[in-house]
Amino acid sequence: MFGLVFSRRYAMGHRLLSGGSEKCAVPHGHNETVTVRLEAARPAPLDGHANMVEPFERAKSRWHRWIDGAVDHAFQIAEHDPLLAWFRQNEPHRLDRLLVTPGDPTTEVLACLFMSKLNTFLAEDGGRLRCVGIRIEETPTNTVTFDGDPLAFLPAAALDGAPRWWQRADDSINNLSMPLRAVVGAA
Repeated sequence: MFGLVFSRRYAMGHRLLSGGSEKCAVPHGHNETVTVRLEAARPAPLDGHANMVEPFERAKSRWHRWIDGAVDHAFQIAEHDPLLAWFRQNEPHRLDRLLVTPGDPTTEVLACLFMSKLNTFLAEDGGRLRCVGIRIEETPTNTVTFDGDPLAFLPAAALDGAPRWWQRADDSINNLSMPLRAVVGAA
């Protein structure tokens, strides 16, 4: 089976409240690298002409645009973090820069969220490819890998029944500033 593998680096900030580490409870950042592995949804022999599963440019352009435009320099924050109320009250114009996660924004949950988001992009693009593996290097010595069904590890829907940002093929990283009508219409 052929696989297309590509990486993207981004900067991020986050804090972890539930893990018991005071050091990680203070907002801090990392320069992370995410590497994805795509495979053909319906494998076929090479055609004797183009001889490729999919052109790299087509396979990675939407994903790279999302990483560069939405994820890079976003603040990753748990949906239960009290800082969310502070941002709503004091800096509502920055809500679109908050990548909101179910529970602490660990590298493990990001792997599932990112894989789900990428698979929504690929499905919208015709479903010729699917993400079968993801690797996020948090630091030069700490890496998380994931393969499998990310939705088996993530909450299915928001409390109001609307799809979560990782289930939509848009450039969102949260459901904070999107009108309910737009979220439901995107399903």
